Amino acid sequence: MTTISLLTDFGIRDGNVGVMKGVIWGIAPHVKIADLSHQIAPQNIPEAAFTLLRSAFYFPPDSVHIVVVDPGVGTNRRPIAGLLGNQFFVGPDNGVFTLVLERAEESGWPVALVHTEKVEFWRSEVSKVFHGRDIFAPVGAHLAAGVALEKLGTPIDDMVRLQFPQPQMTQLGWQGEIIHSDHFGNLYANLRREMINGRKVINVSLGGESIDGLVDTFGEREPDELIALFSSTDFLMVSVVNGSAAERLGAKVGDDVEVELGDA
Repeated sequence: MTTISLLTDFGIRDGNVGVMKGVIWGIAPHVKIADLSHQIAPQNIPEAAFTLLRSAFYFPPDSVHIVVVDPGVGTNRRPIAGLLGNQFFVGPDNGVFTLVLERAEESGWPVALVHTEKVEFWRSEVSKVFHGRDIFAPVGAHLAAGVALEKLGTPIDDMVRLQFPQPQMTQLGWQGEIIHSDHFGNLYANLRREMINGRKVINVSLGGESIDGLVDTFGEREPDELIALFSSTDFLMVSVVNGSAAERLGAKVGDDVEVELGDA
């Protein structure tokens, strides 16, 4: 049984997510639907891209991920679909798929992208302000029902890519920045475990605070203590035990993070 995931900035108040599910089940009644999130900040494409990267590749092969964070809805931005590794993706060509595409390219996985302009796979009536319902949901449902990717539109190799900040090496280690703040107020930096390359983290600095070393778990420190550790997806994370690092530090996406390294 195929799974479709939904990732939007719709919230759950207005029924838009439910409508998309209704369209999907009208085409592919057998599919399971998973809600990745509907609490992406409105129009926040980078947040959606990061959430998708953290989530999509844990799904079974041939799952379909529909993303609708689409401030350009109704303009000339393309609707697209793609196969990255063993996962399918459907949504607007606005950069939201940048990070999953880069992961596929770095890993040497199969990559195929199409402009989904074949209107026979859309709803018959298309609103200029709700492509999630009228284009992306039906296209994703047709993929889940077994329609081949190449039948949905014309191949492309020029997908829009966002320019995400890249960490910089320093004499002492790395300088990066915060790229995400989660529900608990944990702050994720654009530094991954493999960048440390087995060396010892001596110090992490953020928001005028300095943290000695890393811990492996939240339970290694007392409540309200500021800590640094690697997240479940191997990003460096600054947290407060049983609290919010975002509130404690007044930190936000884009703030600098400095990491001092020593010998292993």
